[in-house]
Amino acid sequence: MREGGEMSQQPPPFPSSFARPPQPHYFPPTGAPPQGVYGGPPPPPHHPQFPLSPFPPFSADGRGLPTPAYPPPFRPPLPPPPWQQQQQQKPPELPSPQWRPAAPPYIAGEKPRFPPPERPSPQWRPEALPFVAGENPRLPLGPDAAASAGGLRRGDGGDESEQWLSRFLACRRTEGTAAAASPPKPRGLKPSQAGPLAAEALRLVAQVTALCGAWRLRDDHAEAEEVAEAEARLAELREVVRPLRVEAAAEDPLAQLRRHAEKSRKKRLRRQARRQEARAAREEEAAREAEREARIESWRARRALEVEERHREQELKAAADSVLSEVRKKQADTKRMAEILRGLEKLRKLRKEAAARKGVCPPPAADEAFENEVQSLRALIKTRTELYEAEERALRVMLEGEQEEERKREMEKKLKREKEKLLQQKREMDSKLFGDPEEFPLARLLEPFTQYYLQAEYSAPSLIQIRHEWDRYLVPTDHPEGNFIPPGWVIPCQPSSDIWATAVG
Repeated sequence: MREGGEMSQQPPPFPSSFARPPQPHYFPPTGAPPQGVYGGPPPPPHHPQFPLSPFPPFSADGRGLPTPAYPPPFRPPLPPPPWQQQQQQKPPELPSPQWRPAAPPYIAGEKPRFPPPERPSPQWRPEALPFVAGENPRLPLGPDAAASAGGLRRGDGGDESEQWLSRFLACRRTEGTAAAASPPKPRGLKPSQAGPLAAEALRLVAQVTALCGAWRLRDDHAEAEEVAEAEARLAELREVVRPLRVEAAAEDPLAQLRRHAEKSRKKRLRRQARRQEARAAREEEAAREAEREARIESWRARRALEVEERHREQELKAAADSVLSEVRKKQADTKRMAEILRGLEKLRKLRKEAAARKGVCPPPAADEAFENEVQSLRALIKTRTELYEAEERALRVMLEGEQEEERKREMEKKLKREKEKLLQQKREMDSKLFGDPEEFPLARLLEPFTQYYLQAEYSAPSLIQIRHEWDRYLVPTDHPEGNFIPPGWVIPCQPSSDIWATAVG
């Protein structure tokens, strides 16, 4: 602690960032160091305000100094007053600290451990050197300058960065060496490898079994060469079956092979299921496509038939209209002829009256001839009129018949649509009550009963046999060899027990 311009020789009661090895710039100091030689109010600034810096050292007002990595452009300041120039000419030297706290020990193969970062208390901030006009900002020199200038270094390749990089590389090399030195994990035996091993083991077992059988035939007498060959076969067999032994692997090889086989079987079953699902989906899609095509074709056929019927009806109507127009034209001609005939009669009558006034009278033969001619023409006109009326009635009847047929067809179509609608509703109701007939076909279950009760409709011998059986009942009431058909409902008798009553009820 600084008192009266002298440095106390006792170590401070708390760690100081100026009395320890230099730290990386991204870790702030872990404690409030004592005041330096410049403890007191800071000198008035003579430069523009710099942006706040998150790295130490901090000024008394919380403003950072310009750093080499972030040079702020500013204008040259005005020269200070004379009384301040004398004070700023010779800055006092910083005393060297007498005590440093121990750094955390470094262990090879481990990552460097740094103390947890702490923010300095707001009551204390390290002081900066006074600024002299016309000079660059100066930092403290000496062994203690590293800690105070650590916040100003940013990737400048200093000692701290080199030490940190060397420790990082040492840790990586240690981890790589440990990983390389660790023994590899034994791999499991695959089914593709177990098959040849089993075949080879069976071959060796067969050879050893053959040698043992030969020895038994000779009363267990074996030559030295045979014993050596058997030992070689046994050694080879042990070497072959070594991967199949439990001691050579972390897991039972047989269980591992069984698990591999089960996985392969499940995978094969999944593939088969996927193929079957894809095939079923393709078949279902093809069936839907065929059904859709069939519906389209049936709709097109119905539309073509409707268009053809409409064209035929239009042709028939046009033909009937043309014939009817001709008949009506003939009727109009007949009416015009009748009017002309009446006009001739009226004209003759007027001329006859005019001649009578003049005293000229036509002979009776002329009147008779004229009357005969008029009567014949009237008969002809009447005959033609009746004929044309008959033709018109026939044409009208034909047109009315066609219209009636058209109305009948429309009514039949309407009834058919209603019937199909009712059948569809009945099928839906049956499917809701008894299930889908495609999934549960009741027709197959009832087919034997249907064939039994309808056999008389499809087979003459069955009809004769059934009629013969029914004819037995065609006897009088008091006949001893038969009984007649009851005229009404047959009332069942009372149940014989309570259980049967519950079943009947």
